[in-house]
Amino acid sequence: MAQPRVGLQLIIYGPRARQDLAGVLREVAEAGYDGFEGGAPAGPDEVELVRAALDGTGLAFAGGHCGMAQLEDGALVSRMAGSVKALGGDFLMVSGRFDSLEGYRAGAATLNQAGRRCRDAGVTLCYHNHSWEFEPCDGARPIDVLIGETDPQLVKLCPDVYWVHVGGDDPAAFVRQHHDRCPYFHFKDGQGGERHQEFLELGRGCVDLPAALQAALACQPAWVVVEQDSTRGEPADSIAVSRRYLRSLGL
Repeated sequence: MAQPRVGLQLIIYGPRARQDLAGVLREVAEAGYDGFEGGAPAGPDEVELVRAALDGTGLAFAGGHCGMAQLEDGALVSRMAGSVKALGGDFLMVSGRFDSLEGYRAGAATLNQAGRRCRDAGVTLCYHNHSWEFEPCDGARPIDVLIGETDPQLVKLCPDVYWVHVGGDDPAAFVRQHHDRCPYFHFKDGQGGERHQEFLELGRGCVDLPAALQAALACQPAWVVVEQDSTRGEPADSIAVSRRYLRSLGL
């Protein structure tokens, strides 16, 4: 079984990821990551900026991330997918939130349309969950609606194992249930419960990450991406801790 590559979501660097991308990527490479995930470039100029920052790092572009509102513009979806592909990436992640079950149903239709455009560009669209999709809404769970009403050939999942846990599901069980739709993962840890907005390095929080990783590896994903939304310390230190932890699990 081929091992996935290990990436980093640049959210932990905050504004610096835009202001000093080259310096950030040097730190990501020094910490032992294979690649990174950032915002989805919307056009050639942004692609060139990312390409210049990547030069000499040895890193790959794992994929881009965008919001549901951006998927409403079909031309923009095609540009983002084309930009991801131009940088050597294969994935576009999207996340969103709606205030009703009908909103999620409409969102599923948008995902299908965007997923078709991404597929035409050679890119896989993946929905990235938070905890709110697991909370009942109008008598059903939004996550079940999104999964049930999207075409599995057009829309895959990017399970965020921490948010699955915070939402009340077991991450490993969730991944096993949807193993055929999980080519890409976000691994995150934190305090959980009432302190769920306190994010921590991998292995220092409440998630059963060894079990989650075992389930994830059975999916033979292309990428396992570390995502720590914020840190009280230096990002370079936090990402190094998380990388060492994954190595301790054999990845």
